[in-house]
Amino acid sequence: MASACLTSFARTLNFTFARSKRATQKQVPLVSRSGPLRSLATSAGFLMAPHPTVNPGGKSWDGAGMSQDDFMLKDECIVVDNDDNVVGHDNKYNCHKFLKEQPTGVLHRAFSVFLFNDKGELLLQQRAGDKITFPSVWTNTCCSHPLYGYTPTEIDAPEQVTDATVPGVKNAAVRKLYQELGIPAEQVPVDKFKFLTRLHYAAPDSVTYGSEAEWGEHEIDYILFIKANVTVSPNPEEVGDFKYVTLPELKEMMDPSSGLKWSPWFRIIVDKFVDDWWADLDVTLSTDKFVDVKTIHRVL
Repeated sequence: MASACLTSFARTLNFTFARSKRATQKQVPLVSRSGPLRSLATSAGFLMAPHPTVNPGGKSWDGAGMSQDDFMLKDECIVVDNDDNVVGHDNKYNCHKFLKEQPTGVLHRAFSVFLFNDKGELLLQQRAGDKITFPSVWTNTCCSHPLYGYTPTEIDAPEQVTDATVPGVKNAAVRKLYQELGIPAEQVPVDKFKFLTRLHYAAPDSVTYGSEAEWGEHEIDYILFIKANVTVSPNPEEVGDFKYVTLPELKEMMDPSSGLKWSPWFRIIVDKFVDDWWADLDVTLSTDKFVDVKTIHRVL
């Protein structure tokens, strides 16, 4: 028991040190179309989850008033093997820590939402400067993790992946679109999401923490497309800015001359898939032309 307590304390101390160390680095100002986003997220209610969660002990909680640091230690990612079989669960802190004994962290499930409006423009977000991993980078609409212990469940069984329904991942997407961007659940119904394929990648956050980065991502990422006109009310703990773009505008933004930083998973998805999927968005969303549930695309 004493050993476990000391280990927990050491992890928390290391976590706090990493936060304070990064806080001394230069950050990109948080600006949205409607002005600065700095505010008390908890007083605005942004950290309320649209569905209550249930921890392993069965006690319900809604996440109200919790910071990102709290969520890193509280939220339990779904741990998988290289073939995406569920083998357990662990908290976000442990999963994203790149250490000598786990140089690429702990492999876990994730999802990436690409949300388009009725004009076919993609909603991008810039991650908040206070994010633990990949702060201030631009990326797709929403990227996060299905979690263990949530109601409704966010764990998909093999047959739900095979038939491309993945209701667990879609439940997680609805939850996080609300928590990060304030998008109401009724504007993004679960049955409107299109699951396309999976991506297995690993990436240390060397941009933020240098060549010896102790934080990063190692994920099997479920890619979801959806077309919906939504209201956006960003959570300042999660989002620094947002922008709708056409494909040519995105390519211009991603040109190195722009000086903008991009998430590694988004760069991979854009490079491998997005041109074809976006070129005929209605076909992508309404047919199975681009659906590939058998392949786990690996970029390691």
